[in-house]
Amino acid sequence: MLHRHAKAACAAFAAVGALVLAGLPGTASAAPTAPAAPTAPSAADTLGVGEASPELLRAMQRDLGVTAAQATARLANEADAGATAGRLQNALGRDFAGAWVQGADSATLTVATTDTSDVASITAQGARALVVPHTLKQLDAALAKIDKVAVGSAATAVPVRFVNVRTNKVTLQAVRPAAAKALVKAAGIAPSLVRVEASVQQPRPLYDIRGGDAYYMNGSGRCSVGFAITRGTQQGFATAGHCGRAGTTTTGYNQVAQGSFQASTFPGRDTAWVATNANWTSTPNVQGSGVQVAGSTQAAVGASVCRSGSTTGWHCGTIQQHNTSVTYPEGTISGVTRTTVCAEPGDSGGSFISGSQAQGVTSGGSGNCSSGGTTFYQPINPLLQGYGLTLTTTKDPGPGPGPGPGEPGGTWAAGTVYATGAQVTYGGATYRCLQGHQAQPGWEPPNVPALWQRA
Repeated sequence: MLHRHAKAACAAFAAVGALVLAGLPGTASAAPTAPAAPTAPSAADTLGVGEASPELLRAMQRDLGVTAAQATARLANEADAGATAGRLQNALGRDFAGAWVQGADSATLTVATTDTSDVASITAQGARALVVPHTLKQLDAALAKIDKVAVGSAATAVPVRFVNVRTNKVTLQAVRPAAAKALVKAAGIAPSLVRVEASVQQPRPLYDIRGGDAYYMNGSGRCSVGFAITRGTQQGFATAGHCGRAGTTTTGYNQVAQGSFQASTFPGRDTAWVATNANWTSTPNVQGSGVQVAGSTQAAVGASVCRSGSTTGWHCGTIQQHNTSVTYPEGTISGVTRTTVCAEPGDSGGSFISGSQAQGVTSGGSGNCSSGGTTFYQPINPLLQGYGLTLTTTKDPGPGPGPGPGEPGGTWAAGTVYATGAQVTYGGATYRCLQGHQAQPGWEPPNVPALWQRA
C-alpha cells in the first residue's frame, strides 16, 4: 500500500463522379434505389473511442512506446476485441479458457479453449485460437481454493496470486517460493495448474469531484478520487476502501469541507464511496487527462489502461490479469486487476480508465514511477453494484432504434451492472451480455451490438 498526502485517425476520401442519364434522349431512366439499411454501431462507436483526448493519446505514446496512429488504432481494436471475445465466451461455454489482445496496435485477439472442435468458430470470428488443457472456470476455482488457505504469514509470503490466461495456469508470485508450494499442497491443487514465480515485490495500498483529484481524510492523510457517482439524489465519488472507514470525514482543495465515507470494505475488497456536500458537483471528468467517462465496459487482458492520481498524475500501461488476489500487510484483497501502470503513495483510490471507459480505482502495488512497477485496481463495476451507485458519465447517448411506444422493456434496466453472459429480455427478445458494464440510457440491447447479442 502506498500512503501520502482518436480521434487522431487520418482518413482519405476519393471523389467519385456520377453521370445522370435520366431524362436524356435515347437513354433509360435509372431505377430508384432502396435506401440503405441503417448500419449497426461498431464497438468503437459504442465505447466512444473517437472521443479519446489528445492528453490520453500522448500518455499512451509515452508509456506504451507506440506512435500516435498506433494509439488510436489500439483503442479501436481493443473495443472490437472485447465484443468478439464476449461473443466467443458465450458460444464456447465451459470450454472457454480466456482471451487477450497483443501487438503494438492490439490487432491480434487470442481466444483459448480446451476443445479442438472450437478452433474453426474462433478463427471464423477473426481471432487466433489456442487449445489449452484447463478451462478458465477450473483455473478460477483453483485460485479460490488457494486464497482460502492463504492466511497469515503464508499469504504475505505469496502476496500476489492470479489466473494467467496466457500461460493457462494460476501464477503465484512468492517472496518465499517454498511457501507457495506449501499453499498449493494445502489447497489440494494439482501442481500442473500452478506456476510459481520468485518475486521481491511487497504490494501495499496507495494511500496517501474529478477523477484523480486529491482529498484528505479527517484533514490529514491523502488519497485520490476514483470516479464521480450518484446514489439517488446524493452526489459523491468512488474510491479505495483502505483510504477510510464509514464516518471518516474528507476535505478537498485547500482543505475545504467535502463530505464523508458512507461505506468502506478493506481488506477482502478495496471499495468505498464518499458522499459530498452540496458545494461539490459530480462530473465525468478525469484530472490531468482531458478524458470524460462515457461508461464502464471492462477492457480485455492485454488492453491499454491509464491511471490518474494526485501524486504522479497521468500514467499508462497494460492490463495483465483480471481476478487477482494480493496480500497486503493488512490482509488479502481478492478480485483486483493487475497492471503494468506505475503509481506512488497518495495515488490510492484514483481513476483507472481505458479509452473513455472507467475500469477501477487504484488499490496498491509495488515500485514507483521512476523505476516502474506493478499496480492493482479494484474493478469499478462490482463497486458500483455493491453500493447501488450510478457512474457519472458524459451524456445520455440518446434514443436508439429499440422497441416502439407501448412495447415492453423487459428485464433490462439502466443502472444495473451486467457481467459477460448475463441474460435479459428487452422488447420481447432475449439478449446475452458480451462485455461487463453498467447499463445506461442509449445502451439498450438492440442499440449496442458491442455489448449485447440476441440469444
